[in-house]
Amino acid sequence: MLRLAGRPTSINVRKVVWTLGELGEPFELFDPSLDPNGAQDLMSLNPIGLSPVLQDGERLLWESNTICRYLAGKFDRTDLLPANPGDRSEVEKWMDWQATNLNSAWVACFMALVRRDPAFVADPGAVQHSQKRWNALNLVLDAHLANTQYLALDRFTLADIVIGLSIHRWRDTPMLRPPTPHLDRYFTRLRERAPMLAALGRGEP
Repeated sequence: MLRLAGRPTSINVRKVVWTLGELGEPFELFDPSLDPNGAQDLMSLNPIGLSPVLQDGERLLWESNTICRYLAGKFDRTDLLPANPGDRSEVEKWMDWQATNLNSAWVACFMALVRRDPAFVADPGAVQHSQKRWNALNLVLDAHLANTQYLALDRFTLADIVIGLSIHRWRDTPMLRPPTPHLDRYFTRLRERAPMLAALGRGEP
């Protein structure tokens, strides 16, 4: 059985949990805070020491987007990640954008307003800049979604998993946000998927 190490409230762990839910594949989840021995044994095999880590037999994988791609390929889910290079690139460009631009935008804002990390709380200028950039990037998403039902290929793909969780975090962080009617419509559609709700658990940002 697939084994996954990570904290269930981590956005990167949630990506993998949601993907596994879409695949309908069973797995074991080890939360380091609840099962230190089982999880840390698995984590110790990861050279960067961060979650999530997926174990599939003798294969160990880390980096959440890589794990999601691996799972789609392993179970031949070309609906989630196409085999055709052109169509695949339409999905992967959004996944990479989330991992680079979008992830880096929210750090100060999220860590200050949700995690209440003192180092970030003490720098309101950085928090304000982070909030402005985060809002701007979600306006980019809103504009893109004005003419499409999903992010790529006009169907549900891995791009919607990684971006959908990012939108959830943005919407639930206590801050001012601009109106995003197209993004709101899109997010409501994503929340109709049972695997997303299962991945969100109690729904913390």
